[in-house]
Amino acid sequence: MDNTLLITKLTWKNRRYLATAFYRQKQLLEVSLESLDGQNILGNIYVGRVKDIVKNLNAAFIEIAPGIPCYYDLDDLNNPLYVKKINSPRMVQGDEVVVQVVRESSGSKPPRVSTDLNFSGKYLALTSGKRSLGISKKLDAETKKRLKASIDFTKESDFGLIIRTNAAHASAEEIAEEYHKLKQEYLTLKQNARHRTTFSCLKKELPEYLHIIQGVKEDQLDDIVTDDRQIYEQVRQYLSQFPQQNYMLRFYEDPLLSLSKLYSLEGRIESALRERVWLKSGGYLVIQPTEALTVIDVNSGKSIAKKKVQEHYLKINLEAAEEIALQLRLRNLSGIIIVDFIDMKSEENNELLLRTLRTCVRADSVPVQIVDMTKLHLVEITRKKIKKSLAEQLLT
Repeated sequence: MDNTLLITKLTWKNRRYLATAFYRQKQLLEVSLESLDGQNILGNIYVGRVKDIVKNLNAAFIEIAPGIPCYYDLDDLNNPLYVKKINSPRMVQGDEVVVQVVRESSGSKPPRVSTDLNFSGKYLALTSGKRSLGISKKLDAETKKRLKASIDFTKESDFGLIIRTNAAHASAEEIAEEYHKLKQEYLTLKQNARHRTTFSCLKKELPEYLHIIQGVKEDQLDDIVTDDRQIYEQVRQYLSQFPQQNYMLRFYEDPLLSLSKLYSLEGRIESALRERVWLKSGGYLVIQPTEALTVIDVNSGKSIAKKKVQEHYLKINLEAAEEIALQLRLRNLSGIIIVDFIDMKSEENNELLLRTLRTCVRADSVPVQIVDMTKLHLVEITRKKIKKSLAEQLLT
């Protein structure tokens, strides 16, 4: 397959962005836009100060910088690293604690932080919240057994470890090297935090394009192309740590045709912002995000069948399921999603539709759960919220 990661700068309505776009056979599957005029804090680790405790929410608001309060769920309080602790067994106003930004602000909701610090590598992720050895669910049983046996991990450590999907293709030496690197990074941060002042940034996350390269499955990326010399050098330096990988890194240079125009990036983004999405069958989707949830309506549109109507509706719904899985990823729609498919009388057809939808969303890089179909034949979906939707990214 021709899997290409495109990294380029573009201007959208007088705002400048760095775009990281993932294409499969020239089809845009995923795009992330970082404002070049703002500051990205997702993944950063700070010494925060507890500004307020809200008992009825069982939550705290922790400032990571003056005037930037972040939401913290007290139910997640697990092995916190305090820099300054007021004499109380509970987290209280005025405490200074090390937190990591785990979710960007969205609409009226502030950023979300966690005291469970995460240090990600290509093969492993170290976490301070859980003191256990976990492993990716996407690996088969034999691979899980082999990888767990290859790692010298004990529960006496004050951190946990997660074996990522990419570890399946790595040698025991490569995994061990990354393990010791992540462990040392965590221990050094813990030591340095004691001597840092409030609002200090202890660790900055990798640029988004490197973060995506780090997390992508090795068999799902063939080509990385950019027209920015500085980014090219940063990616080249990062990839030098993994000489066994076969990614082809290319620098694009053509004064007559920009990289974004070559891949029709602006046009693809514009299409992904439209409310209506046409299907090949003549049906269409109407996608309407709200602050509480996203509603998707499936319509038969121009697709008309005089005979075998139920089979015709099934065909449209199956096509819609595939397109919905693509649109969730492309638009980065998260949280609660309700889909109103065309009503079908057959329970067997409804089950087929749900199975197809579950299969289609497995390719998503973000966890998606197909919950169920209600009595009103509405399909409930949840998709983990990490970053802003594409539409929100273009507003910041």
